[in-house]
Amino acid sequence: MTQEQSRFSFHRQALAEDLCNSLEGKGLVDNSSGLFLAAPRRTGKSTFLREDLVPEAARRKWSCIYVDLWSDRSRDPALLLAEAIKSAIAEHLGAIAKMAKSTGLDKFNIMGALSFDLSKVGQAGGITLADALAHLADKSGQPVLLIVDEAQHALTSDEGVNAMFALKAARDSLNQGKAGTRLFLVFTGSHRDKLAHLVLKKDQPFFGSQVTPFPLLKQDFTDAYTDWVNARLAAGNQFGKQDMYEAFQWVGHRPELLKTMIGEIALDLGAAGNLGQMLKQGAEGIRNRIWDSMESEVAGLTELQQAVLEVMVKKGKDFSPFTEDSLKAYREILGQEALAAHTVQAALDGLRDKDLIWRSARGAYALEDESLAQWFSQVRGNR
Repeated sequence: MTQEQSRFSFHRQALAEDLCNSLEGKGLVDNSSGLFLAAPRRTGKSTFLREDLVPEAARRKWSCIYVDLWSDRSRDPALLLAEAIKSAIAEHLGAIAKMAKSTGLDKFNIMGALSFDLSKVGQAGGITLADALAHLADKSGQPVLLIVDEAQHALTSDEGVNAMFALKAARDSLNQGKAGTRLFLVFTGSHRDKLAHLVLKKDQPFFGSQVTPFPLLKQDFTDAYTDWVNARLAAGNQFGKQDMYEAFQWVGHRPELLKTMIGEIALDLGAAGNLGQMLKQGAEGIRNRIWDSMESEVAGLTELQQAVLEVMVKKGKDFSPFTEDSLKAYREILGQEALAAHTVQAALDGLRDKDLIWRSARGAYALEDESLAQWFSQVRGNR
């Protein structure tokens, strides 16, 4: 058995084809202005992008650029974007560019007609992101697909916001230019409310676009995984497909959690007669461990910090921390008649320090992990 055969993989080619068609403006859904996909963490979104969407784009002869803005959260997202684009340029601009890249040279001349410094792509005094993408489309002779994973992280810095506006300008320029020079944009995020900050207001880069829920893996995934697992177990120890799917639902449609649970159960199989019950108990155990961790983290917060989190969960994308409605909600939870704005700001800062909430460069707030909202609803929903 080869290494590839020993590794379970599940592809969603039909979904990749549908999304690429929508980017071209074909079919029932038109995402030619940009596709915004939101899904909770660890539900298979990034795997789909790398293993299904990028290969489908390549089959269509598109130049593909993939950048994960969470790959290095210590760096400005605008720099990560610029580096991904300049790497794609270096790949497509022929021997001179490849030599420049391999020898550490950033500045080079293309066919004696254009000279620019790769190290300054997207920076002051350098070629703009729009021009860089236009050159890539022109030199490759192919449409360009730019996939920005965890795109909401761009909003955490002024430079990142500016980069988003630059991508919009590049889209408009390339898509209105000569035939064949198309720029397709895909933005994904692990939190719908955070990703929505790119599209909701007039002063946001992609105002007017819609955030689409990324389709979660369903029973066709767990059926295929069950077949793969059972092929490696004794005939008398086989998992049921419905049991596997129900366990998958318990762990929030998260493939890695399901695989972890199966690995733990497999160590204790022996002559087990009720694998369905073991699956259910395993899924409940994983969920309880996650929720216990959240309970412990929230219990360590101040009362005001907990109140802010609760109001943030209830209001969702409409949350604004200093409106009279929000201040009233904090006071009601705390049983106080007065509450100063500066104390709320201190609570927000403390929640950010603990990586529980996220703040855009323009002052909008959202939960860092959307699963915290699920925990609040389930555990504290009757409060």
